[in-house]
Amino acid sequence: MDAKKALHKLFLNNSFSDTFQVQFWDGEVVSYGEGKPNFTFFFNAPIPTKDFLIDPFLALGEGYMTNKIDVRGRLQDVFESLYDNNNSFLNGGNKYLKLRRSLPNTIINSKNNVCHHYDVGNDFYQLWLDDTMTYSCGYFKFPHEPLAEAQKNKIEHILKKLCIKEGQTLLDIGCGWGDLGITAAKQYKAKTLCITLSSEQLAAVQERIETENLKELVEVRIADYRELCDLKFDRVVSVGMLEHVGKMHLPEYFSAVNRLLKPGGVSMLHTITRIQERDINTWLNKYIFPGGYIPTVSELLHHMSEVNFYLLDAESLRRHYSRTLEHWSNNFENALPEIRKIKDETFIRMWRLYLNASAASFKCGKIDVHQLLFTKGTNNELPWTREYMYCL
Repeated sequence: MDAKKALHKLFLNNSFSDTFQVQFWDGEVVSYGEGKPNFTFFFNAPIPTKDFLIDPFLALGEGYMTNKIDVRGRLQDVFESLYDNNNSFLNGGNKYLKLRRSLPNTIINSKNNVCHHYDVGNDFYQLWLDDTMTYSCGYFKFPHEPLAEAQKNKIEHILKKLCIKEGQTLLDIGCGWGDLGITAAKQYKAKTLCITLSSEQLAAVQERIETENLKELVEVRIADYRELCDLKFDRVVSVGMLEHVGKMHLPEYFSAVNRLLKPGGVSMLHTITRIQERDINTWLNKYIFPGGYIPTVSELLHHMSEVNFYLLDAESLRRHYSRTLEHWSNNFENALPEIRKIKDETFIRMWRLYLNASAASFKCGKIDVHQLLFTKGTNNELPWTREYMYCL
C-alpha cells in the first residue's frame, strides 16, 4: 500500500468526530465527513506507510514537528476531534495502544529524564509562564481569572489543605521554580526544604531565596526523594512530580514519603491521573516526558493503603488544567518572536503540538489531575470539616 492510500484508509476509519479536509503532496484535496470542514491537513511530503501502520502517534507528531504535516485551523480542535471519537487511534482499546517496555527510573535515569524537559532553559520558560514561574495546573476561582492569580490560588489552596502551622517543617518534592515552598515560608514561617533534579531550577530558586532574604527558612537542593535520609517533616507536598516517577517506582515513592513524614503528618499529592491504566504515547515519551507514566487513582489509593496512609480529601482539577494549558498556549504563541531567538522551528512546533494536545486531552476527559490529601496513620488534630480549606 502506498503512503497516500494508507493515509486515506486511516482517515476513512472515522478517526475524527468532525468534518475535515486533507490536501496531499500532489495537490489533491479530499474531504472526510459531511458539511463544512472544521480544519485542514496539509501533507507537504509523503510519510512512509510503515510509519503509520507501526505507530500513528509518532508518525503524525514527527510529521508536524518537521513540517511534513501542517494544519489550518485551531490545533486544539484537531485533538479534541480525535479524543471525542472512541474509534480514533488516540483513544484506548485498539491495536495502537500498547504498554511500552520502559527503562527503570533509577536515580540517574530520573535525573536525565527531568533534565530533558526542565533544563531547556529558564529563559525559555520565562517567556510564556506567568510571573510566579509555576509550571503546573492553576486553580481558577472563576473561568476568566488571569493565569497568575490562578497559580497563586493553587498554592494558597494547597497550603490551606495541608493545614500548615508556623514553625512546622515542609518538604517540597519536585519544587519547580520554588514558589510554593517560598510562599509557605513567607506566609506561614514554615521551615522548608525544596528538592529538584533540575540545575536550571536550582539556580533560580537559590537566587530568589537570596533576593528575598529567606535563607533561615528555605533551603533548596539537587536531590532525588529516595536520597533523603534521617529527615522528618510535618508536611510533605508534591506538585506535578509523580508523573516522572514511573509505574514500577510508585511503591518506592509512597514508602519514601512514609519514611519522611512524622507520625500524624500530612501530605498532599497533586498529580495528573487517568481513568484506565495505559502508558503515555510514544511521541510524548520520546520528545516531551521520557520515562513518564500517568497513574490511575485506584493505583495511587492502593499504594497509599500499603503504607497505612489515610485519605482525607480528593479533588479533581481537570477543567482547571485545560484552562491553564490554553493560557500557556496563547502565551507561547504571543512570545514567538523572542522564542525564535533561542529555539529552532522544529522545537517550536514540538512544543505547540504538546501544549495543544494536552489542553484537548484534559478538556475531553482523557486525562485528569487530582489533589489527594492524606495522613501518616491517624491525625485527630485536623479540623472536623473541610471548611478550613476554603476560608478567607
